[in-house]
Amino acid sequence: MKSIGVGVIGTGYMGKAHSVALKAVGTVFKTGLRPVCEMICATTAAGAAEKAAAYGFARATDDWRILVADPAVEAVVIASPQRTHREIALAAIAVGKPVFCEKPLGETLEDSEVMTAAAEAARIVNMVGFNYIRTPASQLALQIIQAGEIGRLVHIRAEHTEDFLADPETPANWRTREASSGALGDLSPHIINAALRLAGPIESLVADIQTVHATRPGPDGPEPVANDDQGHFLCRFASGAMGSLSFSRVASGRKMGYAYEIYGTKGALRFDQEDQNALWLYENEAAPGREGYRKILTGPAHPDYEAFCLGPGHGTGYNDQIIIEARDFLRAIETGKAVWPTFRDGCEVNRVVAAAALSNRTRGWVTVSQV
Repeated sequence: MKSIGVGVIGTGYMGKAHSVALKAVGTVFKTGLRPVCEMICATTAAGAAEKAAAYGFARATDDWRILVADPAVEAVVIASPQRTHREIALAAIAVGKPVFCEKPLGETLEDSEVMTAAAEAARIVNMVGFNYIRTPASQLALQIIQAGEIGRLVHIRAEHTEDFLADPETPANWRTREASSGALGDLSPHIINAALRLAGPIESLVADIQTVHATRPGPDGPEPVANDDQGHFLCRFASGAMGSLSFSRVASGRKMGYAYEIYGTKGALRFDQEDQNALWLYENEAAPGREGYRKILTGPAHPDYEAFCLGPGHGTGYNDQIIIEARDFLRAIETGKAVWPTFRDGCEVNRVVAAAALSNRTRGWVTVSQV
């Protein structure tokens, strides 16, 4: 059994989640490569030291360059704001260190293309963090689709809707101030990733994006909102299937509305992250009077479930998805073989986001591959 020193950049919500995952992954999955929490980076020295003690890291720094250059740090996890991703990833790639980068891969499509080209040219292990698609239920959905159990896909309806900014009196913050941190840049990548994974490439789309609350309370009075609150787009997949995707941070009542309905020629699937341990399956061949969706509760027979729990229906949770990501990252490093989703996959998500933004500006259909 070998160990590998890991450095985590970012100590917020996702920095903590990845730190917890690094501590747990060896026990949960009995990985051949065991991570050592070597160094963590925050924006201040005091904050970094505090988080190192809380999360179990050997050392701390307030300069990500020190972390990347440190010889004991053999792999880098980027959990900092997306505007920082490009510079950090390129620095880690330049010194030959595997990189796991939280979504979205880059702040812009250009950032993502540069990061992807650099990682592929250097043949460095790289992954991008899309955790929701890793639930046992969504992995089961992929198996059902790939096995042809619901036939040829004809329509996909998917959404990522939340309500953390539904109240117009919620004060302005980083989510409302940075152009790339609106619903399109922050939430849509998750559900776009799901659509690409389950239904394949998107050929073309037409989008409409909206800022619902133009101002929010700021320290000196009303402050303009710099990005969008909600949007949706119609799309046509390369397979010929039709689709509609929506995303919102002002959807009152929705806490984790990562959901999809997928219709095929032989049946259908339905999933909602707010009930993440269940997948609903409809089969066209049911006997008359017995038609209807069947609820499948996830259990040890489904992908990655048994490592966490032996009881069917007991369920897995959000942090377990991050542990699965950590397992995949370690496996890619150990074997030298790419594990989905790579930077290339993250870049394609950014391409769809850019196509949606372009469509909204031009008010027309856009061919994704031409963006």
